[in-house]
Amino acid sequence: MAKVVVLGAGVMGSAFTMPLADNGHAVSLVGTHLDTDIIEEIHETRVHPRLCIRLRDNVAPYTYDRLGEVIRDADLVVIGVNSLGVDWAGEMLRPVLPEGTPLLFLTKGLAGDGEQLHLLPHRLRTHLTPSQQKHTPLMAIGGPSIAGELAAERDTCVVITGEDAHLLERTAAMLRTRYYHVWTSTDMVGVETCVALKNLYALAVGCVGGLLAKAGKASNDAVMHNLSAAIFAQGLWETAYMVDFMGGKRRSVFTLPGAGDLYVTSMGGRNSRMGWHLGQGVPYSVAKREYMPDETIEGAQLAQAIGPTIEALTAQGVLDAAALPLMLKMIEIVCHDAPVEFPWDAFFAGSVRE
Repeated sequence: MAKVVVLGAGVMGSAFTMPLADNGHAVSLVGTHLDTDIIEEIHETRVHPRLCIRLRDNVAPYTYDRLGEVIRDADLVVIGVNSLGVDWAGEMLRPVLPEGTPLLFLTKGLAGDGEQLHLLPHRLRTHLTPSQQKHTPLMAIGGPSIAGELAAERDTCVVITGEDAHLLERTAAMLRTRYYHVWTSTDMVGVETCVALKNLYALAVGCVGGLLAKAGKASNDAVMHNLSAAIFAQGLWETAYMVDFMGGKRRSVFTLPGAGDLYVTSMGGRNSRMGWHLGQGVPYSVAKREYMPDETIEGAQLAQAIGPTIEALTAQGVLDAAALPLMLKMIEIVCHDAPVEFPWDAFFAGSVRE
């Protein structure tokens, strides 16, 4: 039995406790400073208010101020915060993280500093002490995993990635259940790049729903699956280019982290709902303010996080703009309130390695 701390009591962090608990591990679910109501509800009813499912009895809920208490002697710390909470999580962990304790990231995204793009595990690591940075193994989970399905024990297939193959296999063994199927990969760069970009391209696919609602069905009830599929394919094409650029492996693009995760994220959720408003012709800033003010739109969040860096790198010729027409268009839509007008003639071009 291992002692596992999950930092972040949102839907994914909480759903992730299910396979851990079912394998008999002692799990401490620590909410962020934004999760107090969730933690209180779990204390009172054992039911997660957003997952609408009862957590296992061997999952103990704690508020964030008790992190130092529960992290002692932890065998694994799981990072389940929102991508905007990575810096907060790093500052929280710095004074209390036992040296050598592995970090496993559920959090998805990329960070940009105007000159380079950074993986979020690497971004969090900068907040740790020099000794912690040197001795803390980093791992991440990628692949199609809807929190509600995982919590309901629907079959879910994911990849766990990191540099230490032996640690990956030990951790995967902690997680595997009859419904949670885990493969390992040492391609952290490729996996993390894929699972971050899927949100941006799922937002693009989501725009088709709004375009359809705006145009209406055809006389023969035809919809716009052709269009959705083309945008999906362009998203994978651009993801392959970015994985090459970041130094990852192409295999991750066409397996669970890339194609798999983009597929499931395009099926619905907050990216799709925001995309519907955008496809209707509503500028992003207006749609966010009027229709989804309190919701995290992962695709838009990523566009805002990396948009200025992507624009700078393409202007400098470091990135090939011809290889990223859809990404650049989505950055224009989110960051500059541009209308949804896809550059069809620019698709499937640029310097992507065949």
